[in-house]
Amino acid sequence: MGVRTENAVNNHKSFHTCSGSVLEAFADVIGISEIEARTISGPFAGGRMGKCGAVLSAEYVLRNLYPDEADDKIAEYEERFKAADKGSVMCSDLRGNCRACVTDAAKILEEMVG
Repeated sequence: MGVRTENAVNNHKSFHTCSGSVLEAFADVIGISEIEARTISGPFAGGRMGKCGAVLSAEYVLRNLYPDEADDKIAEYEERFKAADKGSVMCSDLRGNCRACVTDAAKILEEMVG
């Protein structure tokens, strides 16, 4: 487990939301503070438009890092997440094992961005 993934898991263990746990662990990568990450990720918590909040935060990082390639990066990310987690990125399909989703979301993102 990489350092960022470990940070995301520890954030979640400290009762941060799924979305906040991931975005806070990668905040410095996109040039924001952990406090800004909490604010930005707030609406993603518990899923948005059905999609897992941890996935949404990871996709937020990818959009900010790769604006010209965002759609391709996000498609790759979602395929990798689906392969790791029950074949879905939808919160309703994943709910009940949020820690595993945070772990997988952060691990895949860390593999993609370092």
